Amino acid sequence: MLTYNVRGENIEVTDAIRSYVEKRISKLNKFFESSVEAIAHVNLKVYQDKTAKVEVTIPLSYLTLRAEETSPDLYASVDLVTDKLERQVRKYKTKINRKSREKGFAPIDVAPEGTPAPTNTDEGEDDLAVVRTKRVSLKPMDSQEAILQMDMLGHNFFIFEDADTNGTSIVYKRRDGRYGLIETDE
Repeated sequence: MLTYNVRGENIEVTDAIRSYVEKRISKLNKFFESSVEAIAHVNLKVYQDKTAKVEVTIPLSYLTLRAEETSPDLYASVDLVTDKLERQVRKYKTKINRKSREKGFAPIDVAPEGTPAPTNTDEGEDDLAVVRTKRVSLKPMDSQEAILQMDMLGHNFFIFEDADTNGTSIVYKRRDGRYGLIETDE
């Protein structure tokens, strides 16, 4: 079951807006086991040019769903984000179920997690000072699952614990559009 944390920037989150967001995002409940409880973090922003941006992040133990959309209408942005999240879940479930059948084990029940998304630091042009820090819990997975997670987050790299070696690994997107893997010696 999803619970909601709806915030607004430059906009007051009215009961009507909150109700609409919860109604639309609750469509995702049909994809999860009834035992799964997670928090959907929804951030609504309205800019001076009258566009509305909706960002939704749903952290789960083996997957972090994240989508954002900007359009002239707040409600349309909510609809677009919901559709994008639904496609992500379908893609993930299809890939995991196919992999489960190939390897001969039952799909893993997804449980909630309270940790933020993977580490991402921003550097200034002339300054090497760290301006943002995030913590990440490394989850055991294989490189294909890590690539899927990276693509869903829209990142260029993803850090994970290799399920086969128990070592820390990094997948990244190369300039040619293919993927690279960095493994550590431990």
